[in-house]
Amino acid sequence: MNDFHGSLVEYILKERKQVGRYKSPDEYPFFPNDLPEPLLPPMQYPKVLHKVAESININNTVWDMYFKDLLPRLVKLGNDGNCGSSAVCDTICLQDREGLMALLTYPEVEERVKERVEMKARTFALEVTMKEGKVESETVYKIEPHLVADLYGRWIMPLTKKVQVEYLLRRLD
Repeated sequence: MNDFHGSLVEYILKERKQVGRYKSPDEYPFFPNDLPEPLLPPMQYPKVLHKVAESININNTVWDMYFKDLLPRLVKLGNDGNCGSSAVCDTICLQDREGLMALLTYPEVEERVKERVEMKARTFALEVTMKEGKVESETVYKIEPHLVADLYGRWIMPLTKKVQVEYLLRRLD
């Protein structure tokens, strides 16, 4: 696309800046040094976090996890013809720390969260098919529920805690 060299996901992530998304306090650009100028005037957001929050960014970890670990486990190799839709979905989906991390970690709670996530995935990812007016008995899921629970246990909860630790440490500056 117009001399752009990279994946469709990278292109979409860079182009989001044109509508001012990366001025929002809850979004960080994956490629901050290579962003187009915004087309819309920037919004003024209230400052609710300590100023060090702006220096916390785990985008590289999230990027690697998503493309190297999670995505290969969720999709089949090849082209399904939905490159645009897939890239848009990828962009939506697409830091003394040990002591603080221990204070933020509740293994029993995290285990219950993973169990609830898997149960919800079993419910909402169930592929329901009808044959001759009856629900077929074979259980088929659109996505394996244990993968969703594993995503929470291996990535979402640890990365959330990592951001919390970085914020706490930098707020002390």
